[in-house]
Amino acid sequence: MTGEGIIEGETGAQRLMGYVLDVGQGDGRARCHLTVGPGHTNRHGMLHGGIVATLLDNAMGATGSLSRDPGGRHPFLTISLNTQYLGPAREGEALMAVGRITGGGRKIMFIEGELRATADNRLVATATGVFKPLPQPKTEGAA
Repeated sequence: MTGEGIIEGETGAQRLMGYVLDVGQGDGRARCHLTVGPGHTNRHGMLHGGIVATLLDNAMGATGSLSRDPGGRHPFLTISLNTQYLGPAREGEALMAVGRITGGGRKIMFIEGELRATADNRLVATATGVFKPLPQPKTEGAA
């Protein structure tokens, strides 16, 4: 996956897990993509719940970021994240998490997310969260 609005290998977590962030669809909703590999599974051979939460957290936080920056890089902090695990995902499955802003304002945003298997659109998990935008870092040479 390459192209405008695609973020790959930007953070240590992203490099470790291998997910790709898509902030270029133009609808204000970020997408986080991952194909489940052997390093993503738990002892039962299913996608580990912590990775499920990570995918949702990234899609939701980047969705918040898109509300401040069309490039999806404005920093946001996760204040809370509640994840509901609805079904398993197994090795080899391609997944996509999508965020959607449901409320909030300038200082706090409420965002929900869904994680689905892309082959059959099966819902794997949902999440709700509270996110806080940080001040935009100043660039060098700015007054």
